[in-house]
Amino acid sequence: MKKLINDPGDFIRESLAGLIRAHAGLVMMNADPLFVYRADAPVRGKVAIVSGGGSGHEPLHTGYVGPGMLDAACPGEVFTSPTPDQMLAAAKQVDGGSGVLFIVKNYSGDIMNFEMAAEMASAEGIAVASVIIDDDVAVNDSLYTQGRRGVGTTVLAEKICGAAADQGSSLSELVALCRRVSSAGRSMGVALSSCTVPAAGEPTFTLEEGEMEFGIGIHGEPGRERIKLKKADQITELMAEAIIKDPQYVRTLQEWDREATAPVERQVSDPPFAKGDPVLLFVNGMGGTPLSELYLVFRKAAAEAEKHGLRILRSLVGNYITSLEMQGFSLTLLRMDDQMLSLWDAPVLTPALRWGR
Repeated sequence: MKKLINDPGDFIRESLAGLIRAHAGLVMMNADPLFVYRADAPVRGKVAIVSGGGSGHEPLHTGYVGPGMLDAACPGEVFTSPTPDQMLAAAKQVDGGSGVLFIVKNYSGDIMNFEMAAEMASAEGIAVASVIIDDDVAVNDSLYTQGRRGVGTTVLAEKICGAAADQGSSLSELVALCRRVSSAGRSMGVALSSCTVPAAGEPTFTLEEGEMEFGIGIHGEPGRERIKLKKADQITELMAEAIIKDPQYVRTLQEWDREATAPVERQVSDPPFAKGDPVLLFVNGMGGTPLSELYLVFRKAAAEAEKHGLRILRSLVGNYITSLEMQGFSLTLLRMDDQMLSLWDAPVLTPALRWGR
């Protein structure tokens, strides 16, 4: 293992200390329990948005704290969910009196701990609602989930809902918007190499020479299949086809708010994309893929989307939800509407995403 670290046990805190120092005045850190929050929080009268998850996926989520996006983010250890006490403390820190929205990736540990935090916050008089992101079309169940994993659409939901919160949307309006974004997004990833968790000191999994993992999860969990390495255009075409032609399916999600805490079964009755749909195309690096290769992929992904009659109105290319130093990429398509387009274009000022300010 060759990494720029000191003691693996201090890795996350030292990294976050650097983040805070580099973006002084924009974000702050609470040391115990650990979370990052907007320097101007709480913002009175505004619904606060909190997310979080295991570290190792930077800039998700701590890099998206700031005006126009998240009010706070809770980092766990690498590939390990944060704890309920982190989430509760973060919610209390940023609550401006209008409630808190938790945006939760569909991983069992994240869901369990955010649910516990929501119950504790509600007991303390804070209005809390949660929405689950479950956009990965690769597998319907995995080592870490019941149902589809939450991946690239998470970034888009945090941006769109963050803008809506800044513009004064209520908690119930944000829940409806976030669920709409989650339902309209589809993602898939591929890995060309593994990654190494600092505390483990060895690769999470192994790939033979000339192999790739098709449909990889962001923790290195298996995808659809392990296949021979193909050319970039072939890989991109396979992934775009899987996303655009994603079949109908029934999802059982635990989506809770103050009024409904029981699991809700939802039938998705239509394919996610149809000819003429406006979309945002997101090509995301897993941490070890050069930007030049990501743009090469974007070129083919855009051609595939347009071949199916989709209209690419917005795009995002770069390392936004990573798996440490893994080589590979993910594709995300989000079906947009006028409100989502306006909120996507709205100003944002965070360490990792900023425009219009």
